[in-house]
Amino acid sequence: MELKLAMSLSPISDSRSLRAARHARAALSRASRRAVVAAAVALGGAFLMGNAFAAPAVGQKAPDFVAVDTTGAKHKLSDFAGKFVVLEWTNPGCPFVRKHYGSGNMPATQKAATDKGVVWLAINSTERAASDYLKADALDAWMKSQSAAPTAVLMDEDGVIGQVYGARTTPHIFIIDPKGVLVYAGGIDSIASARADDIKTATNYVNQALGEAFGGKPISAATTRPYGCSIKYKA
Repeated sequence: MELKLAMSLSPISDSRSLRAARHARAALSRASRRAVVAAAVALGGAFLMGNAFAAPAVGQKAPDFVAVDTTGAKHKLSDFAGKFVVLEWTNPGCPFVRKHYGSGNMPATQKAATDKGVVWLAINSTERAASDYLKADALDAWMKSQSAAPTAVLMDEDGVIGQVYGARTTPHIFIIDPKGVLVYAGGIDSIASARADDIKTATNYVNQALGEAFGGKPISAATTRPYGCSIKYKA
């Protein structure tokens, strides 16, 4: 009886069944994706848009993401299409970060960029269990105490954004052009030290890259060596 039933199914019926199954799987996938995004945002976390796993190289498309900032506002990278975007990995517990903030160098670099219409996103990927982890309100207060001038400070405690971009140190800088292409990746300047006195003789790679880009010139140092404290990613 089972054999006769199987043989009685027409090719048309089989085709319809397969199409229905495909539609059902697609709908489930979309629903699951929406649920994950909603959960990430609700938890104050970050969510990567797309399926990129390898860190992007200069010249490649920058992975899209959604993250919540220290004030609870949601930001999506692709919402800033048409503008230059700077991603700055930070952690106030790092002496290299304190060098650039305490001296006023990082706030000045941020302000110089945002005055040109650049979007500056400072990102903290320090895991919650780390001794120098700061909650959103504490991080926001620290940034204000340093007269920082980023567009937003994003919370990435689960390390989703940092690991996808291959961020290794604090600070670590990435610049994305108006077309969404990564055009710079590396350190903030040319002297890898924690001494504030070295800032005045160092080449500020961020100012240089943005100046060249706005001037219609190719970026002369598009990839440099980042230096600072290693990022304390969630295990």
